[in-house]
Amino acid sequence: MDVSSIAALSTDMSMARTQNAVSLAVLKKAMDQQGSAALALLSAATQAAPAAASNPPNLGQSVDVFA
Repeated sequence: MDVSSIAALSTDMSMARTQNAVSLAVLKKAMDQQGSAALALLSAATQAAPAAASNPPNLGQSVDVFA
């Protein structure tokens, strides 16, 4: 191996390491955003649940299987 091929290999390895680090950082950011969105969705669902509980108690007690 000559000096120029060693330098090129070193540069390639450094670029690959940097690309991996950037990809991992982007992945972590995306996962954090999805986690935040999921928490917002869950909190919205739990806030909407008490409105559904105001139905009369006789609703949803039977199933019509002769349709």
